[in-house]
Amino acid sequence: MATIDARAKTGRMLIYRHSLAVRLSHWVNVLCLTVLLFSGLQIFNAHPALYWGQYGADNDPSFIAMEAVEDGDRAKGLTHVGSFTFNTTGFLGLSNVDGEATARGFPSWLTLPSYQDLSTGRRWHFFFAWLFVLNGSVYLLHGLISRHFRRDLAPEGKELTLAHLGQEVANHARLRFPKGAEARHYNTLQKLTYLAVIFLLLPLMVATGLTMSPGFNAVAPWLLDVFGGRQSARTLHFLTAFSLVAFVVVHVAMVILSGVFNNLRSMITGYYSIEQGDE
Repeated sequence: MATIDARAKTGRMLIYRHSLAVRLSHWVNVLCLTVLLFSGLQIFNAHPALYWGQYGADNDPSFIAMEAVEDGDRAKGLTHVGSFTFNTTGFLGLSNVDGEATARGFPSWLTLPSYQDLSTGRRWHFFFAWLFVLNGSVYLLHGLISRHFRRDLAPEGKELTLAHLGQEVANHARLRFPKGAEARHYNTLQKLTYLAVIFLLLPLMVATGLTMSPGFNAVAPWLLDVFGGRQSARTLHFLTAFSLVAFVVVHVAMVILSGVFNNLRSMITGYYSIEQGDE
């Protein structure tokens, strides 16, 4: 990782941590994934149920489902996960829209557009999906050519020992973040997590999304066999998306806890501040 000394009387120095390509692709991904999530929930609301296999309809057993049901003189929202049922009135299955209880999977404040409109949601989703694929392709090409993956993300053998990994887990649990020379590079948990997201979760999300497209099925019909049918691909797409949401929640929490200004500056300007005395 390239460094540029910018020593000051504060006892800290600036290092050049993120290249322009990494920073640009990061912020484009932020935009794309935000729109993809909200528009994806809009699409999900058109049929708020997930299945496993080749087919999926109202009478088929669902893996996850949301619905509104009558309960005496009132309605309530229910979420079914396998054989378990949860009352999620006000959030899932039944939520307030313009002051009225409305049957819908996810609430209006989580969908794009906020009102129920499948065709508009699909247009938003497909446009930003292809922008996301294009951005990811550029990032992968840059990572290979610049050796970013090998230099910054590939863990060394000593970093993969159980003792080292256990120590890093303990440090994270105690909110003890790297300082000085150690802060110049990603720690092992960061490297493994980023590699899993870049080379597993994101490609899986793209592949399952393409599998749901009848047009793409004509080009690559084998994808239906790989994922066990279009409905299975839809379920995996949904689960992958929420795995990414979980990653983002943890990622943002770590950014805030380890120094939000320093981390944001590094992803905007490329420069990250570390303590000089611990080099």
